[in-house]
Amino acid sequence: MKGQSFSSCLAENISGIRVVSRTGGLSGVIGFVLMLFSSASCFGNYTEQPEVQKFIDEVAENHAFEHAWLLAQLAKAERQQKILDAISRPAERVLEWKDYRKIFMTEDRIQGGKVFLETHKSTFNRMEREFGVPKEVVAAIIGVETRYGKFTGKHRVIDALATLAFDYPPRSDFFRSELEHFFLLSREQGFDPQSLTGSYAGAMGYGQFISSSYRNFAVDFDDDGVVDILHNPVDAIGSVANYFVAHKWQRKQQVVLPVTVQGSAFGEFVHKDLKPKYSWGTLKKAGVTLDTADSLPDDTMARLMPLQGESGTEYWLALDNFYTITRYNHSELYAMAVFQLSQALK
Repeated sequence: MKGQSFSSCLAENISGIRVVSRTGGLSGVIGFVLMLFSSASCFGNYTEQPEVQKFIDEVAENHAFEHAWLLAQLAKAERQQKILDAISRPAERVLEWKDYRKIFMTEDRIQGGKVFLETHKSTFNRMEREFGVPKEVVAAIIGVETRYGKFTGKHRVIDALATLAFDYPPRSDFFRSELEHFFLLSREQGFDPQSLTGSYAGAMGYGQFISSSYRNFAVDFDDDGVVDILHNPVDAIGSVANYFVAHKWQRKQQVVLPVTVQGSAFGEFVHKDLKPKYSWGTLKKAGVTLDTADSLPDDTMARLMPLQGESGTEYWLALDNFYTITRYNHSELYAMAVFQLSQALK
């Protein structure tokens, strides 16, 4: 934490090394040690570090912030080891689909979603008309992210972003950009940067928008003059839908379909990229058939997606709208959880 001695910081990080050694092996330990000794936090508060001072200088110059104000904000930021531990082992990376699914496909979450849809029925109906995104999909996003606004995160956003910007080299550029957006967002919305809370990655509100997404995609859906996705479910519903449209959601199109595979030719068309890259016609010729009565034009772009289910490998045909869901969280497991929860909410 801010102001701690080097020895106490070292002791804290040794416990982190034990965690990484269990999950990432020797390479993980080496990476963690490098991170430790490049870390600002073991040498005083963030503002004492040259890289932080450079960041403050750049943000002040580029956006006409008062240098002293930025300095004061970051002087209060505290490094959080729990955040570094959490980002090193997200569920999307360590779980198979059969286990990941159980987290979100619960009766409690399904019933909560149905109540949320009914409570905000008029808002969801207007959202569908204006944006063309199914109400169940938007509700499922909010359900997966925050259980319909009940759990929006307890980390101070400034702590999360400073920790990841200056103590997490693998994604420091991204989180420094988000920290810059956070200061801009705070100025634009009149927020106190010290008071906002969110996830370990600095995401906020019902739909867990990071700062850049808040600035670019959040909307004032109830026309009260305030863009509030932190406390206002109406703005949150419209903002999630707007995010989807901005990422090319296609009205009245399928998301993902179950398929069966035959032979071995299909194997060369399985790839890790989330974006569809082969046509349905090509996949059909490779031995892939739909398990439903749906029909698709041969030129439909799709991705053949194997997932490890309870009874073995499942095969799915992920379409462009599935890819759009992965723009919210770059994980096929996440997108599949959102899709299946949305189906359960109908």
